[in-house]
Amino acid sequence: MEKLEALKISSMRPRSNILDRPLSKGKTEVSQSIVALLFSEIVQYSQSRVFTVPELQTRLHDLGQDVGTRIIDLYFMRERSGKRETKLTQMLLFVKTTVWKNLFGKEAEKLEHANDDERTYYIIEKEPLVNTFISVPKDKGSLNCANFTAGIVEAVLTNCGFPCKVTAHWHKGTTYMVKFEDFVIARDKQMEEK
Repeated sequence: MEKLEALKISSMRPRSNILDRPLSKGKTEVSQSIVALLFSEIVQYSQSRVFTVPELQTRLHDLGQDVGTRIIDLYFMRERSGKRETKLTQMLLFVKTTVWKNLFGKEAEKLEHANDDERTYYIIEKEPLVNTFISVPKDKGSLNCANFTAGIVEAVLTNCGFPCKVTAHWHKGTTYMVKFEDFVIARDKQMEEK
């Protein structure tokens, strides 16, 4: 009888929805072993469904886009005081700091603007967490699993109104090349003039 009453009382308490909890609250440390296990399974699953390294990188990029779309929606749903950035540089800094901290527990190392192309920016990460626990076979030597992260970044920026293409390259660790659409640069220049 006591157990039945305890169940009634516990079911009457209001339950907090997981979507209502802020991202910044709670455990802020990312469990690397869990990330390693899950990401390893993602890579193995993807590898079993492709024949070449570029196909595998494309598949990882596409999976990353799915994650990025959900991440940015979840962030703005939880952070009610959070406002969406309207300036390109501020949005890139948001990705380099806030998004990276929420995903990997640390900021990306650098954000650079290309000297020869005003549409191109680089986010540099010396040791991406997604590459840390992946052993690349010799026959797949050019594989960069950070294409998964490139997909996340592309989805975040695109869903925030900054359409772009993001690719991962082996340079200074891993460099994410972010190439924006022409109208994004033109819109940013117009905002600076006002």
